[in-house]
Amino acid sequence: MSIDLRKLAYTFSSKPLLIGGKAMEHYGLRQAGDDIDFVITAQDYEQLSQRYPDDLRDLWGDLGVCVHEFELWTSICLFDYASLSTDAFDAGTYLIISLERLLFLKALGMKEKKYHKDLEMVVRKVLDDKYAPWWAGLSEEQRDRYHKEQS
Repeated sequence: MSIDLRKLAYTFSSKPLLIGGKAMEHYGLRQAGDDIDFVITAQDYEQLSQRYPDDLRDLWGDLGVCVHEFELWTSICLFDYASLSTDAFDAGTYLIISLERLLFLKALGMKEKKYHKDLEMVVRKVLDDKYAPWWAGLSEEQRDRYHKEQS
């Protein structure tokens, strides 16, 4: 997956952090929608807000620049770039939020049906990834017995 940020005509001081649907797509959980969500530093927000003054949003203190297909936010539920970018995957021109931080964001929004469904998908992936080595070590007979016990 590649995202071309050149359309913004801006050089970021810190790599933007990919969140939302495109992050879900990166982890193989679901297809993304049309918008591309990022969290950016306050410094980058200040510069972008001057470049795109007609495309600014404020969602309960989360400041954003929404231009083209991009939504670039200073925070999500007031959790900023520094707190959300820990353990992010470096994709070259941007970072991708870690699966654990994505889980956290989805939990914050779980009141909304869409985010609750996303939350369930992320939890399933976290558990599948964690149990994969254990499951691979079982014999076919052990797996069959496990499935019968779960039925």
